[in-house]
This record gives sequence, C-alpha cells and structure tokens, in this order.
Amino acid sequence: MMSDQTIIIQSYPSPAGELIIGSYGGQLCLCDWAKESRRKIIDRRLSKALKAEIREGHSKVIDKTITELDAYFAGKSSSFDIPVLFVGTDFQKSVWNALLDIPYGETISYGSLAQRLGHPKAVRAVANANGANAISIIVPCHRVIGSNHQLVGYGGGLEAKKILLDIEAKGLSRLR
Repeated sequence: MMSDQTIIIQSYPSPAGELIIGSYGGQLCLCDWAKESRRKIIDRRLSKALKAEIREGHSKVIDKTITELDAYFAGKSSSFDIPVLFVGTDFQKSVWNALLDIPYGETISYGSLAQRLGHPKAVRAVANANGANAISIIVPCHRVIGSNHQLVGYGGGLEAKKILLDIEAKGLSRLR
C-alpha cells in the first residue's frame, strides 16, 4: 500500500505521444509528455512541493483519466471531469485556471490570454506559466497559439499540438 506521500504514475500511449499520468491524494497532478525536455524539472517540482516520492502504480484517478483520455482521443468527449491538483505559484495557477476556460476546439493567443488575466504586458510570463503546466490536455495549454496564429512552443512538440487541435476540430463536427 502506498502512503499519501506518494505520487503514483503510469504511462499512457496516446495517439499524440506517450504521456505520464500522475495522481496524489485522489487528484490528478500530472498528465505530461514522457519525452518532455523539462520532464525531470517538472517531476522535481511536484515531488518537492508535495513532499512525495514518485512511484509507478495504479489509482482510481489514473484509471478515470485514462478512460476520459480514450474518449477524448476517439472524438467522443470534449470535456474532462477529473479533480486536478495544481502545483505552482499563484500566478501559474491563475494561468492554468484560465486555460480551463478556453472552449474545446478553439484557440487563443498568449497576448489575449494575458489580457484576460488582467496582465496585458505579461505575455512572456503567461507563456512561461503555460509551458510549466504539468497537466497537459486536461488543462488545455495546447489551445494557446502565437499572435500570428502559428503553432508555437509545446512540451509534447508541435506535431503533438497539431494532432490535439486536429482531434478537436474533427470532434466539434462529430459532437454537434
């Protein structure tokens, strides 16, 4: 039996690339790309802030996340109902909460997101917070694009970002 001081992780082979899904205390704290260049930094941040070890295993939250991700990737669901645990600064948490308000199948620029947050000059800080999001897809950082409408910066790579946005574009027509 694992203690509360454990972040339980499991690998998930998504159509856009391998993800690492993690839960802590009945909440999802990680859904990030296995090949993410900042993988160790994100893992250390979570482990240190939660004072927890990271171990492979299973949990109800991970099982539910996998079920909901399967439906998302199949184009059968446009939303998630998973309790999330944000681990970061207050500013980062405000950005991540704002990401949850971006509708399925839509995109927004980093500048527009900064304006929504009431910090129009903090575009770079918003972009950095977006990049530090440890709960990809569920907290849809892939929906943030450059002001020139180009796909820019994504932890899973631009190909993964394109795949996710394409899934959502096709899903919109199926879900209507």
